[in-house]
Amino acid sequence: MGKILTRYIFFEITVPFCLSLLIFTCILFTARILELVDLVVSRGVSILHISKMLFFVLPSFLEVTVPMAFLLAILWGFGRLSTDKEIIALKSCGMSLSQMAVPLYLLTGVLLGISFFLTLSVRPWSNAGLDRVFYDVSKTRATAGLKEKTFNSEFSGLVIYAEEIEPPGTVLKGIMIADSRTPHRKDTIFAHDGLIVPSAEGNLLTLRLNKGTVHSMQQTEKGHQTTHFSVYDVTLDTAALLAHVSEPNHSPKDMTIVELLHRLSQSQEASSQHNKALVELHRRLALPFACVVFSLIALPLSVRTTWAFRSIGFGMSLGIILLYYLLLTAGETFGERGVLSPAIALWIPNGVLGSLGAYLFSRVTQEKPLFPLLTWLSQGFSKRPLSSLVIQ
Repeated sequence: MGKILTRYIFFEITVPFCLSLLIFTCILFTARILELVDLVVSRGVSILHISKMLFFVLPSFLEVTVPMAFLLAILWGFGRLSTDKEIIALKSCGMSLSQMAVPLYLLTGVLLGISFFLTLSVRPWSNAGLDRVFYDVSKTRATAGLKEKTFNSEFSGLVIYAEEIEPPGTVLKGIMIADSRTPHRKDTIFAHDGLIVPSAEGNLLTLRLNKGTVHSMQQTEKGHQTTHFSVYDVTLDTAALLAHVSEPNHSPKDMTIVELLHRLSQSQEASSQHNKALVELHRRLALPFACVVFSLIALPLSVRTTWAFRSIGFGMSLGIILLYYLLLTAGETFGERGVLSPAIALWIPNGVLGSLGAYLFSRVTQEKPLFPLLTWLSQGFSKRPLSSLVIQ
């Protein structure tokens, strides 16, 4: 095939691929951006941390959106050629569909390599980085969980009430604190306002109160003592608050292939850890082949003139994508629970849709109807007399 024609078909695929990739990635980003905006407004997370989160989450999005965009690009690109009768013109010049698809084969190989690079190298690194950013944010913004007009008991031995909390959560107004950390004594503290400042020590913060009183009561004695202050510091221990925010534990999703293989060799077969590691391994190996599967299905569907309109192509692409990822999710669930071997469960989407794509490709190269049963039914229905369709 000539170089001009190769570039022409390549251009017909790459332009919609880039647009589709941008659209699908932005759609996935939208939900995350809403969550991140809430972190900035209500919890005071810095723009630097937000930028790091977006950077680290991008590879996991591209891992999914690259095959999706490739599927839609083939349906739109070859669909446009089919609608404008250019494929018929090329066939009349003696060019087969397999020859016309050479640029598609090349692009499929390139995207297959990119997908393997994303799943095997980039995504484990980005997942580990994202876990680290979330852990750092949880440590530095440990008090972001305080709610106004609520008795907050997250800190051990303290119940903190604030009438108002100003974003990003470090300025409190109308404060009341019940402090029972000292044995045999209970302190009730009232303050006009307070400021949370970081402490030099690891898990400690300081709540600096202004203009208030401390009411102390000894449990072994009657009476109480009242102390007025202009500035009073209350130490907040975030260790208990961060108990659920553990140090990143290097889960299978964060591991490299070498680490996954090492985990598999160390864990017992059929155990939950072994199954999770095996599912992650086969997921990384199977997911890149979605580009091959989608190209096998999209090409024969797109060259049918009656199915080549962009609205139909978009609808078909969504249906194929939904079916593929439903099968993939089901395979992950079955693999982790031990219902099916992960080596089988994670390859079911590629096996099912790949077989369908190979069948459709063979039918279209032989100039046969893609779905003979549907064609037979439609022809039989069209031959029936109109009077038989009228309800008497």
